[in-house]
Amino acid sequence: MRGLFGGLLLGTGLLFMTCSGLCSLAVVVMGFAEAMRDPSIIIVPLVVGGVPFVLGFGLFMWGRALLRQSNDPNDSDWSA
Repeated sequence: MRGLFGGLLLGTGLLFMTCSGLCSLAVVVMGFAEAMRDPSIIIVPLVVGGVPFVLGFGLFMWGRALLRQSNDPNDSDWSA
């Protein structure tokens, strides 16, 4: 069960990171002409898109830790 939950967390984290990264990239590319006049405008989508990216990275690392923990031969899901 730990492996399933770890895999779900891993996949969810990857989706969060990918979606927030691509959305931030699209906003930066679309606003590139505006950014040439005011370079500080690039920071806004990176900060706003950074929060979901960090959450996704946390889910990814948590899932990875659960998957590595479930491969421990001494650990058993059947123990009481």
